[in-house]
Amino acid sequence: MSETVSAPLDDDVRLIEAILFASREAVPENALQRRLPEGVDVRHILDALSAHYAHRGVRLVRAGGAWAFRTAPDLGPRLNRERQVSRKLSRAAIETLAIIAYHEPVTRAEIEEIRGVSLSKGTLDVLFEAGWIRPRGRRRTPGRPMTWGTTDAFLDHFGLESLKDLPGIEDLKAAGLLDARPAAETYSVRGMLANIGDEALPENSDRDEEFIIESLDTDDEGS
Repeated sequence: MSETVSAPLDDDVRLIEAILFASREAVPENALQRRLPEGVDVRHILDALSAHYAHRGVRLVRAGGAWAFRTAPDLGPRLNRERQVSRKLSRAAIETLAIIAYHEPVTRAEIEEIRGVSLSKGTLDVLFEAGWIRPRGRRRTPGRPMTWGTTDAFLDHFGLESLKDLPGIEDLKAAGLLDARPAAETYSVRGMLANIGDEALPENSDRDEEFIIESLDTDDEGS
């Protein structure tokens, strides 16, 4: 299949390819490694598959420590149906996700300090249930508060290879995605994170901070 992979590895390449095709979610690299015989390097196989699909309709992409097949970026717009869908999203959830992404690991109290308002328990619950944040351990301070960070599923959903790919503050200002409020001017990226399509977060208890966005509904679950 690829000149970068030797013949004895062909069956292993096909196995990894099949696992990735069958999975809707990004598959952790260590989970793929466990499916291979001892001594076979899964990264070598992934690199070979990535090169093989580099110019095809689907591409093998990395999201943190996980891998998935996704629609080639230039083909995504051609797969969208031009149907507008109104989604009610919690402004608190979007801002909280942005703060966690830019400042992880971060505690609940630190999130509240940045936002300037208290955070309902339901906000973190919604993001956790969506699989976009996870506990990152406890801070070694009085009370041992829990810290939070993003997941590979978050990176995969927003098309990021790592958190280093998040836009900088100056980029966000130039794009007009920041609020005029002091806290939001420094930390908010909800304009970027709000474009989450059909997998939008459900509403939570912060009803006074809800807003409506318009998103495109796509036929292709991998785009």
